[in-house]
Amino acid sequence: MKKVRGQILNIAQLGQPVLKQKAQLVEDILGDECQNLIKNMMSTVEEAGGVGIAAPQIYHSLRVFIMCSKPNARYPDAPLMAPTAIINPEIVAVSEEIEKGWEGCLSVPSMRGLVPRHHAVTVKYHDAQGREHESVFTGFIARIFQHEIDHLDGLTFIDRLESMEDLVSESYWYEHHAKGV
Repeated sequence: MKKVRGQILNIAQLGQPVLKQKAQLVEDILGDECQNLIKNMMSTVEEAGGVGIAAPQIYHSLRVFIMCSKPNARYPDAPLMAPTAIINPEIVAVSEEIEKGWEGCLSVPSMRGLVPRHHAVTVKYHDAQGREHESVFTGFIARIFQHEIDHLDGLTFIDRLESMEDLVSESYWYEHHAKGV
């Protein structure tokens, strides 16, 4: 069966107003607009080599993101998961345990930040077929979820830094912090 590919879309860069807006709820998950958006986001994040992308990053202020964790040069220890569309997500509970970890962003190229995130999150969302899910994500997957839902609320990882000393260039990060690269 041939996989239907979506368009590769331009990714909004830091400074674009769409990245500071609170995204709107998706009203019709099964409608063509949402389904085409998901297909295009899947193709765009795959092409960009990311582990996630939110609709505002491709100039659509809607509460949709894709999580697609996989080991790569930027995240060599990332668990492998099938690309998953997350629609109208909400975090319903968080762990008290906070972990700082390095994050990058397709909208903040060439930079990495040491970002505090909850180790575990309990979340609700709808999938691309409109089914509702309640899940608990931990570790790196919880980090992706929190990073992407921030995009839906008009935030980037830079807004979560405790100090500007926690922001470094990606080249410095590769030289001093990357494992096995």
